[in-house]
Parts: sequence; C-alpha cells; structure tokens
Amino acid sequence: MKIIEQICVVFAICLAAEGISAILPFPFPASVLSMVLLFVLLATKVLHPDHIREKSEFLLDNMALFFVPACVSLLKYKDALMQNLLPILLICIFTTPLVFLVTGHVVQLTMRLLQKKGGPRE
Repeated sequence: MKIIEQICVVFAICLAAEGISAILPFPFPASVLSMVLLFVLLATKVLHPDHIREKSEFLLDNMALFFVPACVSLLKYKDALMQNLLPILLICIFTTPLVFLVTGHVVQLTMRLLQKKGGPRE
C-alpha cells in the first residue's frame, strides 16, 4: 500500500475518534480513542498491519522530532520550572527506577506465562 493511502487510513481513524469524542457525554481525549480504535481494528483483523506499516515505521524513525515543539514550549514556563526544580528532580529521581523495576517484573512475568503456555522461548 502506498504511503499516501496509509496516511489516509491513519487520518480516517483520527477523524473517527474526533467524531466519537465530540458525541460522548463526557470529555475524553480523541488521541486515546484513536489508539483504542486502531487497536480494535488490528485485533479484529479489519485492518492489516501492512496497511499502516510504512507510515508507522516512518513515525517511529522520526519520533524525536515530535518532541521538539513540546520541549521548546517549556521555555515559556521557565520561571515556574525553576521555582519547582527540586520537587521535579526528586520526582524524576524516584519514579525512573520505579518504572524500570515494574517494567522488568512485568516482562519477566509475561515471559514466564508465555513459557507455561508453550509460547516462544529464548
């Protein structure tokens, strides 16, 4: 499938999620709905991974570029960041190892469950 068609598929999913988000009686982010909708379409095999492979590989390869605007916009809040620098650093110092620890245990648990089930082994 051509890259333009893949972009159209992704944009159609995003547009559908925007529409769903607009009619929900409570606020819910359309970006999260897009991911859920994409997951459901892939899980039900309505959408095949080849339909979005090139587009997703492009986005993953260039992911760092998407963080530049967010990082640059932080400069507007330099004063607030400097006032709260110590709490922010403490949160980062304590939560980063916690995330590593939890992720490692979840991966080990998943690998054990797959081995019991007869799944792929390393």
